[in-house]
Amino acid sequence: MTGSDYISPLAPLRHTRPHTAPRRHLVCRTLLSALAGALLCLCPVAANAQGHKQKLENRPYADLKRFHLGFSVGMHMQDLKFTHNGLITDDGQQWMAEVPNWSPGFCVNVMGAMRLHKYFELRLSPGMYFGNKVVEMIDANSDRKERQDVKSAYVVAPLDLKISGDRLRNARPYVTVGAMGTFDVSKKRTEYLRFNTFDAYLTVGLGCDFYLPFFKLNPEIKFCFGLTDVLRHKRPDLDDDPEMIKMTNSLKKVKSNMIVLTFYFE
Repeated sequence: MTGSDYISPLAPLRHTRPHTAPRRHLVCRTLLSALAGALLCLCPVAANAQGHKQKLENRPYADLKRFHLGFSVGMHMQDLKFTHNGLITDDGQQWMAEVPNWSPGFCVNVMGAMRLHKYFELRLSPGMYFGNKVVEMIDANSDRKERQDVKSAYVVAPLDLKISGDRLRNARPYVTVGAMGTFDVSKKRTEYLRFNTFDAYLTVGLGCDFYLPFFKLNPEIKFCFGLTDVLRHKRPDLDDDPEMIKMTNSLKKVKSNMIVLTFYFE
């Protein structure tokens, strides 16, 4: 049986664990609700900041600067997309892997932006992402399970093109497209699966600039899609452990994805 002919039995396994998809959908709804709540709370703040001078705008020249700096704090969720090769071991085991639930992580960045045009801005925001993802590995033929907590500390360098709409009083919506490189500086241990240190992502996001009297606040949600196979296939540290190497040998490739909720202060 070849990899192209193989049909993963992961789908029927998920029927036995119906909590996986609902929990992921709940996390997505929670993130979107948090962003919507922030927008709803900030709209009256931005509007009321004008007081009785309805015709005045907060920080009217903020977007005319060629360069400006800021920082951000936020949270993120890490995920892994597994592609299996259908390997069946000599003792009849067939291992599948997934991340059944998302765990929230913390992120902090500094930001530098350059104005290109009235509606375009180039933004670089290096920083650190701290988080983890719990991988669950299941033998399809025996229901044997193994778990691995993958902790990570990423040094990140997102580069985004920010495309803004017209300003409406003290609010201005925008979308972003860009790329992000990551470098994992966490300590590596001998475990079932080991992942490469470097990865690259394509990113898309949306947010809104709120012009407050003394600074600009930008809540933003971003979706990051990994481009490289992050699984380390060559494992000389497991040459003498055939039980652990089965997990790696059962995977064709692994890609990483993230959802990031960020609050920028400029």
